[in-house]
Amino acid sequence: MDSWTEKRELVRVAKLYYMKGLTQADIAKKIGVSRPIISKLLQRAKEMGIVEIIIKDETVSMVELEQQLESRYSLDEAIVVPVAEGDGPELVKQVVAKTAALHLSKLIRDVKRVGISWGTTLYHLVQEFPYHRDTDVKVLPLVGGIGRNRIEIHANQLAYELSKKLGGTCEFLYAPAIAETVELKQQLLESSEIHALLDEASRVDLAVVGVGVPYESTMVEMGYLKKAEIEDLKRFGAIGDISSRFIDYRGEEIDFPLNKRVIGIDLADLRRIPTVIGVVSGINKAEAIRGVLNGGYFHKLVVDEQTAKELIHADHGGACHD
Repeated sequence: MDSWTEKRELVRVAKLYYMKGLTQADIAKKIGVSRPIISKLLQRAKEMGIVEIIIKDETVSMVELEQQLESRYSLDEAIVVPVAEGDGPELVKQVVAKTAALHLSKLIRDVKRVGISWGTTLYHLVQEFPYHRDTDVKVLPLVGGIGRNRIEIHANQLAYELSKKLGGTCEFLYAPAIAETVELKQQLLESSEIHALLDEASRVDLAVVGVGVPYESTMVEMGYLKKAEIEDLKRFGAIGDISSRFIDYRGEEIDFPLNKRVIGIDLADLRRIPTVIGVVSGINKAEAIRGVLNGGYFHKLVVDEQTAKELIHADHGGACHD
């Protein structure tokens, strides 16, 4: 068979299969050959470029972004949430939180202890979390969680609300996220109850955390961070915080007085948790998220589409964690 005749035959078979909707068996019967021959002809049509399969679906671009994030930042899994143009920050946060909640609800069946940090994104995640019944899961706060402001987003409250959704149990860390002084922190850590809880929290099977930006921080609103300290954080190179600990662009904890007053698990402990899920949204947090990813704290990341694009395209230097 010469090349023109072969190509004509391939085009004919491809049209019958892809455009007319005939099965391979139907085409074989029509042409008078066996079905395996039709299968080989269709494969040959793809190899020669006669047939190009293009998947038209909005999720394709999301999958590509996910694969790029996974490769670039050594993530086990990235989940990119598509958002519509014009969606406000609060709506984007809720959509990301809902996606994360559904993903977490599947993972949580196989774990015994779950750790949770604090913040508005995690508040929405807990709100969106579907009800489970009679699970044997204990939920623990990863950072202190008492205070008079914004109680609903404290780690203790989130641990309690999530445990109710799971039909499980929870523990409370009776300490603030950031103590007023280092001396007060040391006194609180001498409590056997607080010490035991932090030890257990550092050994959870799975942790859910957010990422904060010190210059647009809920910490100011909650009274943990004074406005005067924000300028100091800039000078020390802080680009974000994870579980109330401020980090630089490499993801390393900065040598800053505020970090010495945090009551929660250490970042070294966070790195040792088998599965850490980061749930974040907002392009304003891109630099902070990149720092956390560079530090290698997350195994999984749930993020909105625009922020994912920023993480991929804004800094071509790549991740710098080992």
